[in-house]
Amino acid sequence: MWIDLRSDTVTQPTAAMRQAMAYAEVGDDVYGDDPTVNQLEKLASERFEKEAALFVPSGTFGNQVAIMSHTQRGNEILVGDECHILMHEVGGAAVLSGVQTRPFPTDDGRVDVCKLEKMIRGNDIHFPNTGLICMENAHSAGTAIPLENMQTVCQLAKSQNIPVHIDGARIFNAAVALGVDAKEIAACGDSVNVCLSKGLCAPVGSLLLGSNDFIRKARKNRKLMGGGLRQAGILAAAGIIALTEMTSRLSEDHKNARYLADRLEEIDSCHVRRDRLDINMVFFTLDESVISESALVSGLNSEKIKINGQEDGLYRFVTNHDVSAAAIDQVIEKMKALIVQ
Repeated sequence: MWIDLRSDTVTQPTAAMRQAMAYAEVGDDVYGDDPTVNQLEKLASERFEKEAALFVPSGTFGNQVAIMSHTQRGNEILVGDECHILMHEVGGAAVLSGVQTRPFPTDDGRVDVCKLEKMIRGNDIHFPNTGLICMENAHSAGTAIPLENMQTVCQLAKSQNIPVHIDGARIFNAAVALGVDAKEIAACGDSVNVCLSKGLCAPVGSLLLGSNDFIRKARKNRKLMGGGLRQAGILAAAGIIALTEMTSRLSEDHKNARYLADRLEEIDSCHVRRDRLDINMVFFTLDESVISESALVSGLNSEKIKINGQEDGLYRFVTNHDVSAAAIDQVIEKMKALIVQ
């Protein structure tokens, strides 16, 4: 059996999910008559205390349809300088929505609100209008952004009549790390995107939540973007289990991440970024003189362990439902053996 530390997107659906998918009651979601999709969207809107929800194929799709639904072509959107929307969504905001993306400085996702305020455009014929502010929590840097920081950004945006979108792909991880309810994080945004297919183990799908008017617009934009779904209840059935059964176990992934960090530090020249250890991600450096990136990736792969190479000089290992403490021990022992060789 493989051990996969590349991401929490690699999780396999649980046995209960597979059974629910096999027997899901379905309809045509474009017509709005898939009962399982409707149940999932209702469950999500109630849990996050938003008026409405929309089931979408992926987190990137959810973020991009949110941008399209909040903005007008030619707007400028303000996003964190290391956020997923800017770094890992293929320039979608420009291609799909015709907006200019302007990054504001962050400290592993935490926002300097004074600097952000100075970036909001004034009323000048030369300037694009600031159409949207985007935040991310949990952040892809592995940090959970304090609720107070998000609330301050939200207050600033409201004072300027600018909507806020939250990329909450791992919002439940953030909630666990901060000791708050996920709806408190979602309350800091006019819209929020929530992934079901990461640590929650659903095979496909995310949810976009917001007001009734916003989701009505987003539903049409989903169709425009090719995301109109038909008998999607088969997928939504797994999403229901993700929301009702899988959020409560995320603390196990966080505990395993800290255990993995401790074990990694047994290796000479391995430095763990403990300031980025809030959730289920472990970022670390490993000196090339100890083992090269290619040797580590290929060597572990030969032992049925999957990892990604470095990004910006850092390795990232991600714990998830399918990675136990025993599996972590196995990874560390294989790494030590490769380094000795």
